[in-house]
Amino acid sequence: MSDMVRESMECDVVIVGAGPAGLSAAIRLKQIDEALNVVVLEKGSEVGAHILSGAVLDPSGLDALIPDWKDKGAPIKTKVTSDRFLMLGEGGSLRIPNFPMPPLMNNHGNYIVSMGNVCRWMAEQAEAMGVEVFPGMACSELVYDENGAVKGVVAGEFGRNPDGTPGDAYEPGMELHGKYVLLSEGVRGSLSKQVIERFDLAKDSEPQKYGLGMKEIWEIKPENHREGQVTHTMGWPLGGNAGGGSFIYHAENNQVFIGFVVHLNYENPHLFPYQEFQRFKHHAEIAKLLEGGKRVAYGARAISEGGWQSIPKTIFPGGALLGCSAGFVNVPRIKGNHNAMHSGRMAADAVAEAIKAGRAQDELSAYENAVRNGPIAKDLKRVRNVKPLWSRYGMLASLLMGGIDMWAANLTGWNPFGTMKHGKTDAAATGEADKFKPIDYPKADGKLSFDRLTNVSFSGTNHEESQPCHLQLGDPSIPVEVNLPRYAEPAQRYCPAGVYEVLRDDDGSNPRFQINFQNCVHCKTCDIKDPSQNINWVTPQGGDGPNYPNM
Repeated sequence: MSDMVRESMECDVVIVGAGPAGLSAAIRLKQIDEALNVVVLEKGSEVGAHILSGAVLDPSGLDALIPDWKDKGAPIKTKVTSDRFLMLGEGGSLRIPNFPMPPLMNNHGNYIVSMGNVCRWMAEQAEAMGVEVFPGMACSELVYDENGAVKGVVAGEFGRNPDGTPGDAYEPGMELHGKYVLLSEGVRGSLSKQVIERFDLAKDSEPQKYGLGMKEIWEIKPENHREGQVTHTMGWPLGGNAGGGSFIYHAENNQVFIGFVVHLNYENPHLFPYQEFQRFKHHAEIAKLLEGGKRVAYGARAISEGGWQSIPKTIFPGGALLGCSAGFVNVPRIKGNHNAMHSGRMAADAVAEAIKAGRAQDELSAYENAVRNGPIAKDLKRVRNVKPLWSRYGMLASLLMGGIDMWAANLTGWNPFGTMKHGKTDAAATGEADKFKPIDYPKADGKLSFDRLTNVSFSGTNHEESQPCHLQLGDPSIPVEVNLPRYAEPAQRYCPAGVYEVLRDDDGSNPRFQINFQNCVHCKTCDIKDPSQNINWVTPQGGDGPNYPNM
């Protein structure tokens, strides 16, 4: 229905996504010129509803944007008091001393936060400056001008029938046009994917790599709580099956943020990331921490892990990619929020300069230069080989070799291993099922471990069931005819929300693929890991999806 005539609204800058990158850009634009008309569109029901992060916040990005954030009441209170690194085995744990770690791994001066709450506060600051922030407004399409440059987005389309046709209460949405459009959708954003492909932005970069991060918030017994303590673990239960590890952050009010990350370049299609997370909590070291506590929230989100060599060209005619839409996560630090804020600020500087010069819909070369030569580059270049070393040689070798590479880069600015390549995509890394043994996972006990659907109920996820499925299959026959015989249809396992099922008759015959899109927590794992690259994640109606209160 691209020929549909919609109402349009003109503004100076359109920002898609009210995360740390998008809100930083909005705030910075108003700091430079309060007369600029800046609009932020957020698909979540409220700002923060779709924000999921660990999170230990490096405040450098916020310091540069709002130096007096403490005086303005930012919800950033819990200073990191101690760092612990544990290597887990099935029967015990070994603490890795802190002194061999490069300085960049030290969390001194950082804070344990809910990024959802930080973004809510940032949105308040932006609105007080005159930014228009519209939650519940999913952006379903890009709008191009006569020269092929991006000039806007379609937002607020509601009321389509399951087959895609307009329903009785159909609302076509509105076109929002801007001199520049900034895409800050987070990892694997649907519009960002389109511009990366349309303008071939990734032609000179390595494939982006990803991890799946799953997180629960627990209220634990006061005697087990150590406010400000940060713990990271590696090893069991993943072992050689996959890369990854955990984080355990002691926040305020006897709460613990506990998360588990599985690198999505794993080969064994029988691997079940969610079950690995649940099994992890039964380790003696973790179980004693959680004993007598209760889980109060759950969520999941993909993480960009490719680092420096996987960053695409960040600009295109009419706009730019910000934050995790471009992939600015520092993998060994498990941090990207500070770089997201840096990117938003630098993009705003470039946009304001361009608009002041009378430009529009062109490429913001000043932003690309700032990304390649500023604080983001400094942060990511020195850790550029940690991920490819882990992928190629495994955890233990990467600890030693990656440590040497990071130390050298930290001291001299030189990486002994140069810039290593990632090779294949995470989807292409998936092996055929008959080459691997199935993995036997224990059943959830309902105390420490939980089944997926029970946990999804703690994410506040909801989708209007009468709308079209936002998980689109390129070829509906592939799940059963290709993925099932070759890969044991891994969508049944890699999805942390139980969206995908293979149903059969009572006698085991007649397999058929079912998509329970109502469960989707918008993690994007299916879009990334499907070995046939047959699943395309697009935005559902605005306001649908998870409703995270404190993630």
